[in-house]
Amino acid sequence: MNNSLSSQDQSALNRRGFVKSSGVALAGGALAATLPLGRGVFAASNDTLKIALIGCGGRGSGAADQALNTADQGPVELVAMADAFENNLDSSLRNLQAQHGNKVKVTEETKFVGFEAYKKAISLADVVILATPPGFRPMHFEEAVRQGKHVFMEKPVAVDAPGVRKVLAAAKVAKEKNLKVGVGLQRHHQLGYVETIKRLQDGAIGDITSMRCYWNGGGVWTRPRQPGQTEMEYQMRNWYYFVWLCGDHIDEQHIHNIDVINWVKNAPPVRAQGMGGRQVRTGKEHGEIYDHHFVEFEYADGSRLYSQCRHIQGCWSSVSEHCTGTKGSADISRYIIRGENAFRHNGRGDKNPYQVEHDRLFAAIRNNTEHMEAEYGATSSMTSILGRMCTYTGKEISWDEAISSEINTMPEILDWDAETPTKPNADGFYPIAMPGIQTEKFV
Repeated sequence: MNNSLSSQDQSALNRRGFVKSSGVALAGGALAATLPLGRGVFAASNDTLKIALIGCGGRGSGAADQALNTADQGPVELVAMADAFENNLDSSLRNLQAQHGNKVKVTEETKFVGFEAYKKAISLADVVILATPPGFRPMHFEEAVRQGKHVFMEKPVAVDAPGVRKVLAAAKVAKEKNLKVGVGLQRHHQLGYVETIKRLQDGAIGDITSMRCYWNGGGVWTRPRQPGQTEMEYQMRNWYYFVWLCGDHIDEQHIHNIDVINWVKNAPPVRAQGMGGRQVRTGKEHGEIYDHHFVEFEYADGSRLYSQCRHIQGCWSSVSEHCTGTKGSADISRYIIRGENAFRHNGRGDKNPYQVEHDRLFAAIRNNTEHMEAEYGATSSMTSILGRMCTYTGKEISWDEAISSEINTMPEILDWDAETPTKPNADGFYPIAMPGIQTEKFV
């Protein structure tokens, strides 16, 4: 997979021009040539929108449920499903049928299993939900855009810089085709966040001098290795613990909080440095990811974000975002501003943001209004990836260095018997990033 950039293109990918110019720089030009540009697929209020679900785990099933709950705007049907594993697909299908009855039109002929299943499912739909492990997101998004489909994709949208660049290239083509794209950073559709951040951007606490954000919790599931599993299947079943699939929890989970700060600042950072490691969750079952990260991100105005995420039980837990300014402070996650322009959102009017993001996407499709979230989804994904690059290496890394990285984490071949990017040693343990050592592997 070659995502190389010329030196001229590298310099174009500076921080301010990132979203504007990065799609132009890539091999994504080949994508644009694949299909003629058109208006996209639109539906009147009485037309049925056909949905395909790619990735049938918990979040994918939830997203499909929310998409089917947009039926008050016009008829919708789930017509196709795809997953690497048949048992995931069948379990999701049963649950969605129980919830939505005849809105689920998936048949044996429209159930697709395996690494290439996504292409067939996409071909049958108007709207595609992409909810596989995020390492696959760039290639799935690219294919959906190539086929001229509207997209809802879960966060993060990539796990490495080549993947981010691929998403931005596809987003450029999606705009040209007038396709609508939603990204699962649902705080952008949460009224309390929207009202609080608007006030911060309007100067409610003066110049913002520092920010803090956290996703500190106890960690997530593990799945034991089963007899007869290939290494590829084991890693796919335990996708959260491998960088090529997950991006580490700073990317997969903490992106929500980092995205909020980028939203407040209306830009990504210019550089970062940090530290992290594995202190408690160190077993074979925890793959290759860290159990804690701390990153200091610097923004163009000199303000700094102090970012923490942790997967260790029995410790202080917080999922929140905070700002301090020259005229006050804000607990963004609780919708509170303190100071001379004090504000507190009381929760009235708040709706489930997971549902609202689908309501707005489907309304945009039906009304042909602008809806493009891939760009800020890519920016926040890249910010999280920058943080991981810093913690894995112990280096200070600039935004330009990070987005220009050629480190591609994906396997060359996707097959159950193919080699995985990382492999266990004779004792079953995986190599772990050691700051200051072999840093070229991570930058």
